[in-house]
Amino acid sequence: MDIRNICIIAHVDHGKTTLLDGILRETGAVTSKDLRERIMDSNELEQERGITIVAKNTAVHYKGTRINIVDTPGHADFGGEVERVLKMADCSLILVDAFDGPMPQTRFVLGKSLHLGHKPIVVVNKVDRDGSRPNAVVDMIFDLFSDLGATDEQMDFPIIFSSAKLGWACHDLKDAPGKNLEPLLDTVLKHVPLAKGDVNKPLQFQVTSLDYNDYVGRIAIGKIYEGKISKNQDITLVRMNQVKTTNHKISRLYGFEGLRRHEIEEAGAGDIIALAGIPDLFIGDTVCEFGNPLPLPAISVDEPTVSMFFMVNNSPFVGKEGKYVTTRILRERLERELQTNVAMKMEETEDKDRFKILGRGELHLSILIETMRREGFELQVSRPEVIYKSEEDGSKTEPMEDVVMDLPEVYSGQVIAELNRRKGEMVSMQSHSSGITRIEYNIPTRGLIGFRGFFMSETRGEGVLTSRFSKYGPYKGDIPGRKNGVLISMDGGDTTAYALWKIQERGSIFIDPVTPVYPGMIIGENARENDLEVNPVKEKKLSNVRSSGADEAIRLIPPRRMSLEQSIEFLDDDELLEVTPGALRLRKKILDSSLRKRFK
Repeated sequence: MDIRNICIIAHVDHGKTTLLDGILRETGAVTSKDLRERIMDSNELEQERGITIVAKNTAVHYKGTRINIVDTPGHADFGGEVERVLKMADCSLILVDAFDGPMPQTRFVLGKSLHLGHKPIVVVNKVDRDGSRPNAVVDMIFDLFSDLGATDEQMDFPIIFSSAKLGWACHDLKDAPGKNLEPLLDTVLKHVPLAKGDVNKPLQFQVTSLDYNDYVGRIAIGKIYEGKISKNQDITLVRMNQVKTTNHKISRLYGFEGLRRHEIEEAGAGDIIALAGIPDLFIGDTVCEFGNPLPLPAISVDEPTVSMFFMVNNSPFVGKEGKYVTTRILRERLERELQTNVAMKMEETEDKDRFKILGRGELHLSILIETMRREGFELQVSRPEVIYKSEEDGSKTEPMEDVVMDLPEVYSGQVIAELNRRKGEMVSMQSHSSGITRIEYNIPTRGLIGFRGFFMSETRGEGVLTSRFSKYGPYKGDIPGRKNGVLISMDGGDTTAYALWKIQERGSIFIDPVTPVYPGMIIGENARENDLEVNPVKEKKLSNVRSSGADEAIRLIPPRRMSLEQSIEFLDDDELLEVTPGALRLRKKILDSSLRKRFK
């Protein structure tokens, strides 16, 4: 059977997974009972957040051809997922929003695709959206291809206009709206080359993703570059570092079809499959013919830019909510994550209860924290820190980000002032007739830490911010931290409405009445720059003496709720975030008040 391998790449929220939903329905790969939005986003966190976190494989049959499709994440923090799976595909479907145009992550993924020699198919999506400007976006895409050094052949890309949500595509805007997605699928058959590889050559299969099954153990997903593979076949495994080879037997082979993975007996060069039977393989390893080790080039991904310390929970509430609290179990869980998350690294520290985790961004690390929290882990994490580098001449460099913001024009002044305070440099500023202003900045990664919360509150939730790591640049100097201090509990127990009513005059409160607290726990943000110790468990003293304020009503301002990402952004250098299955608690590193003062 003819095989075509494609991947769908784009900026976050440009419609990759929705388009894949349409393709699955168009080809009959899913039934009516599967007709929910973003079918491929099977992960619970993906469904909640509406983003793709892990690259996924599927396959459809169209006009006698098997089309293997890889759905990739659009967020820059999960760029490691995109980089390793792009190699499996022979062509990319690059999606661009007809309103937004090319965004930072569009440039990143397209650059990787062009570097691999792909001749992309451009899909201008959401042309049915109010305010869409497909013709202007096509011109911007041509400019982007030119900036990225595309060859003449790559510049001669086919263009499809579509509405993934409504399930139609067309070659020309004059034919919009179309009837179905057949124009897109026909373009795939016409422009995507047949999968390369020779079934008569020695076997070469490279692992690009890992899964796990309680019955068969570790499952490797990847592409067969040469040769063929069958169930119960003896093979030789070559490690990515090519230091060690081991022999194993394939116990299971799986093919992809729609949403399911089914057992097969044999597969040949060019196909994307999954296999089981090798207990300790990792991403980048090569499965070869038995006794004939021919390793493929190692999979390389960009280096991490942000680090955080993961620590064993040592707060007074340790063990009350979580199942896993020990150092050994925390270390095993982090090591297990490193096996599948190639963009993440771990470094040992002098303290055996503390691990330094390096990742691609705050979201990359916070997804791991949220996953561990749901699995029943208790841990503490520190404020994110950027990873600096030293050049040969001794100069210090730091990671820089390209930031694109769309926001109402009335809020642009405060946002620009804050970005300038954080050592950012404006690249461009454009105003649209709709009243939305697009501002592009180049800013140090550490300047973005804590900025997203400010941006959302300053723009009243109407602004959209995206960022992408661009390069390492010269160190920009000190950036002022959080302006305001915090409100710290000086006593332990359950908070009272009476105490919080008195404290809320001092700043914004993070907790409700009858919430357990301990000394050193942060319960709110002070309105001033200094930290303030307060007593949130104080009760109103009752007596038989009438006072002027006896009948005064207690009116509490609703507490300020913070998500995991917002809590991480809020942290200062002397603070930690306690993460448990039931709560997120901000605290000082040193809980004892007198010790804290002595340390300062």
